Amino acid sequence: MPKICFVSHEGEESVVEAEVGSSLMAVANEHSIAGIDADCGGECSCGTCHVILDKNWAGKVTDPSDFEESMLSMNADRQDHSRLSCQVEVKAEHDGFKVNIPSHQM
Repeated sequence: MPKICFVSHEGEESVVEAEVGSSLMAVANEHSIAGIDADCGGECSCGTCHVILDKNWAGKVTDPSDFEESMLSMNADRQDHSRLSCQVEVKAEHDGFKVNIPSHQM
C-alpha cells in the first residue's frame, strides 16, 4: 500500500498507509487526520476537504473536473495546487505523496 503524508499547517506530518482506489479524503478520515472534515461525505459539494498538493506531486494526479473547479473557485484560500481530496484517487505510484492541509481548516 502506498504511504501518504498529510502535513498540517504547523508542519506536523502524519504518514499513513492508503488503499489503492480510495480517495485522499477517505484515507484522511480513516486515519482521523485533522482538518479534513468532508461534511458532504465525498460528493464534491462542500469544499471542507480542501488540500494543497505538494508541487512535486501535483502533476501525478488527474486534472480537476469542471465541477471541482467551480467548487474550488469559491474558496478564498485556493492555491495553485489546491484540490478537493474527495476527488483525488490514490494509485500505487503515489507512495510518498505529500498533501498539505490549509490553515483555515485546522
